[in-house]
Amino acid sequence: MNDEQGMALFTEMLWMERGLSKNTLSSYRSDLRHVAKWLEAEKQVSLLAARREHLLAYLADLALRGQSARTSARRLSALRQFYQYALRESWVSEDPTLEIQAPRLGRPLPKTLTEAEVEALLDAPDLESPEGFRDRSMLELLYATGLRVTELVSIRPDQISFSQGLVRVTGKGGKERLVPMGDEAQLWISRFLRESRRELLGERLCDALFPTRRGSGMTRQAFWYRIRKHAMAAGIQKHLSPHTLRHAFATHLVNHGADLRVVQLLLGHSDLSTTQIYTHVAKERLKQLHAVHHPRG
Repeated sequence: MNDEQGMALFTEMLWMERGLSKNTLSSYRSDLRHVAKWLEAEKQVSLLAARREHLLAYLADLALRGQSARTSARRLSALRQFYQYALRESWVSEDPTLEIQAPRLGRPLPKTLTEAEVEALLDAPDLESPEGFRDRSMLELLYATGLRVTELVSIRPDQISFSQGLVRVTGKGGKERLVPMGDEAQLWISRFLRESRRELLGERLCDALFPTRRGSGMTRQAFWYRIRKHAMAAGIQKHLSPHTLRHAFATHLVNHGADLRVVQLLLGHSDLSTTQIYTHVAKERLKQLHAVHHPRG
């Protein structure tokens, strides 16, 4: 059994047992061939004859060449699966990847918007229409509170307290939390309730704070479509996710000195480690400011 035959049988197994796509199978083959080529050139061994020290040397060489930890982890994963299959088929007597630890992957920083981009997005809805006024109110509340989109579209009018300036939210696991709205969001919501909401509903009744023309609550997908529409109108070219304004809320709070535990409570995170990603966002922002404004940047 040579390497090429082994890789061919391995990818055929992946297709038959897991139903993987052609692109995924091609990626497996490409990663395994890359390792096999390096082993042949640098260590004069085949993929099926490689030992643990050979594979460690390969991973070390990837790091020296500046390859990302994600690429190294992906190739190690392909190797693990290949050797497990080879062991099952008795092509090898042991798995050389057993005691090799995958490189730690840094958690990707969430995509967010600058404060200027948020302002442009908030200004995008057409306030001449009740839908535009509703969307502006929703965006204001989303940015002011950092709610999840699912939480936003399910809010009822009785969850808003203008006297206390709070919104009562039911988050993941049915946990309730109180989140301050801020004066600007309160202003938009109170105007929406007095004017545009009645225009949207007419004589119909709806439990949702932000209804549609059909008299029902807005879905998460429908609001996400509205966000993308307004982002295009605002000239925002970044790829947005349903959490973009939530990330902007948290990032801008941390950038302006908010305590991380306060941000944790506002976002409804059960674990502080989930919130700590925003300290990295703030650090990246500080690095950028230093590079731009410091004479030695």
